[in-house]
Amino acid sequence: MIDFQAWLMEEDNRGVGKLEFGYTIEIRAIEWWTWWTFDGISGPAFWGLINPDWSLCNKGRRQSPINLEPTKLLYDPNLRPISIDKDRVNGIMTNTGHSVIFYTGPWDEENDSDMGGGSYSSSGISGSSSNPRIIVNITGGPLSYRYQFHEIHIHYGLKDEVGSEHTVDGYAFPAELQMYGFNSQLYNNFSEAVLHSQGVVAISVLLQLGDLSNPELRLLTDQLSRIKYSGQSAPVQRLSLQGLMPNTDHYMTYEGSITMPACYETVTWVVINKPIYITKQQLYVLRKVMQGDQEYPKAQLGSNFRPPQPLHHRPVRTNIDFNKGPQCRTSIHKDMYYKAWRKAHVSSMGSM
Repeated sequence: MIDFQAWLMEEDNRGVGKLEFGYTIEIRAIEWWTWWTFDGISGPAFWGLINPDWSLCNKGRRQSPINLEPTKLLYDPNLRPISIDKDRVNGIMTNTGHSVIFYTGPWDEENDSDMGGGSYSSSGISGSSSNPRIIVNITGGPLSYRYQFHEIHIHYGLKDEVGSEHTVDGYAFPAELQMYGFNSQLYNNFSEAVLHSQGVVAISVLLQLGDLSNPELRLLTDQLSRIKYSGQSAPVQRLSLQGLMPNTDHYMTYEGSITMPACYETVTWVVINKPIYITKQQLYVLRKVMQGDQEYPKAQLGSNFRPPQPLHHRPVRTNIDFNKGPQCRTSIHKDMYYKAWRKAHVSSMGSM
């Protein structure tokens, strides 16, 4: 196959692409899942322009991630704490070529694709298992239904200044961990749920540099040397999802989308209002992970984040009450960890 840039292609009714430069060259139709990336001509700005099935990526009005502005948060007194079952789960850590993913559920060797950990849908999220070994439920918060944990994605940068998908007042964190679950009361599995309203919950935990790592995060990063190349997988035993959550009940929530093609707008996002910590060594190992396989490693996998998308007047709600009396205001400000960290970060940059 002649590997020309996909944006110059026109597809005929046989699924054969043609390039127009005053003459025509016939080439085979592209495999969309292997084509998209997080930069360049196959990056986020082009996802929805090339494949009509991904049109939401460019035309949708409830896209994720977003920039969170603390001054524009809407306090909602009806928001409850998020609840995650205490059960520990076993699963597979895999390098998909687009992201580093922890997938829980039976290992499906027959349907194992280049993504590892079972069969993957065009959304970039595995959808093979509706009945994993251990079911961990996510309830409460802004959710009206029970959601079953499905998998974890890790997004990160090649530099400490960028990496997270969600930003706070324009400030990015070095990495972001996203826990996905599907609505198990309405749908049979993730592949079905991601296509429908209130189908998916995504819990975002931002990662900040620190001297000591979150111990559950360490269970995941300890396997990174075994999944350096795309398609490689390694088992992870007894992971506590609850242990990946920081010690706070406060969060921000909004209605958004999957952050990869096909950008389905079926996700309730919950961004926890406190980071957990990742060490420089863990980030160093993450940045050694490659996009390609062992024969053709391609580039480093890092910088696998989509930039913030327009809010389009969506409300971003929070359970942090900024309007309480002076005695409560101090503790509230202490709980706005991200706002406080941004101020500290700017101050330290100014003194350098």
